[in-house]
Formats: sequence, structure tokens, C-alpha cells
Amino acid sequence: MSTDNFLQAADLEQITGIPAATWRYWAHKGTGPASFKIGRRRVYRESVIRAWIEDQEIQTGRAGQ
Repeated sequence: MSTDNFLQAADLEQITGIPAATWRYWAHKGTGPASFKIGRRRVYRESVIRAWIEDQEIQTGRAGQ
């Protein structure tokens, strides 16, 4: 089992500035980073979020240019 932290939409809003409602909408639509439920709570692995952010930077940024 991984030692990742589990983050919720409110945590991701604090980290990224993207509203928690947007994270919930993306999860509902099946877009955005991978998530899953523990009981009734939708969670994201911290490592998945970090990789997703890095991928967004590469895809939409100038990648160090």
C-alpha cells in the first residue's frame, strides 16, 4: 500500500486555487486527475495530483522556453 496522502476537493482548492466545485465536477464527468471514493468521500492521491499538475505544465506551458 502506498504512503501517499489522500486529498479532497477542498485540499486541492487550497493547493491550486481551482474551486472545489470544479474538482467535483471533473470527477463527475470523468475528466481531470484520477480519483476514487473511500466510503462517501472522493479522494485523490497526492502523487497523482503532482503528476497531473506537471503534465498540465508541460501540455499548456512553454516547458522552460
